Amino acid sequence: MASEPFTFGPHKINPAEVFYTTSLSFAMVNLRPVLPVKRFVDLSADETIDLWLTAKKVAGQLEHYHKASSLTFTIQDGPQAGQTVPHVHIHIVPRKAGDFKENDEIYDAIDQKEKELKQKLDVDKERKDRSSEERAQEAEEYRKLLL
Repeated sequence: MASEPFTFGPHKINPAEVFYTTSLSFAMVNLRPVLPVKRFVDLSADETIDLWLTAKKVAGQLEHYHKASSLTFTIQDGPQAGQTVPHVHIHIVPRKAGDFKENDEIYDAIDQKEKELKQKLDVDKERKDRSSEERAQEAEEYRKLLL
């Protein structure tokens, strides 16, 4: 495991919260593979391939782990698209029947989360920040899935 923090836009990510890495991407407990590039069109062909292969691998394991039946993948590319962290990243959200009244409400929830970073995808509940230990424990569980 890396000892130096990962960089996510202006944010530093504790290595204990990262559960999968490749030479170009990483996945952290809040389910967002990232690359140190601001916009999708700036990715090289190798970075694009790596990002989507990483998303595919992580998503399949998380769907199974969470006993979900579907997945939502989103990229908010640029500020007018709702991107608040200036790095390419994919939101991977395991989905279950009825998790939102209307299926597309998830996009509003993701947009709200990106803007406020204080609200959980379950918009009916207030988000409580988790401790570093809680995030590290979740990453450890996911890390085992991807061995």
